[in-house]
Amino acid sequence: MTDRETSAAAERMSRRRARVLPILAFAFLTQQAAYFSGPGFGTGDRAVDHVRISAWLVMSVVLLVVLATGGGWIYGREVRRIANDEATRAHRDDAFRWGFIVTISAALISYVASMYEAASAQEAIHVIVTAGMLTALLRFAFLERRAMRDA
Repeated sequence: MTDRETSAAAERMSRRRARVLPILAFAFLTQQAAYFSGPGFGTGDRAVDHVRISAWLVMSVVLLVVLATGGGWIYGREVRRIANDEATRAHRDDAFRWGFIVTISAALISYVASMYEAASAQEAIHVIVTAGMLTALLRFAFLERRAMRDA
């Protein structure tokens, strides 16, 4: 691949990532709505509950890896290196910072709420991880889309 082709592929990857991240956030949020609206959420008593919880775990891990690495694994190493430039790394750092703040805040709120309403550890962890993950994902998507618009 020539330098020009590599740069063009990196640009396509960056634009695709900026378009796909909000869709992934929406899919993750929709998955949470289905989880929390179900009967006896968090109990895990039925086989379908195990599938829903497993799907949430898999989706959470995939989103975490996408956030941490920038995704684009179908592209070569050089394309990923160019696409994950200094601005993208700064966006990712900011997104993780926001995600961390919301995660800690959700944990503190869960702690206080547990004084008034009992919740299982699974339910609390689910809420905490979901809040932090969505925040980081949406923040990264927002910053990437804004950078693409300004470019």
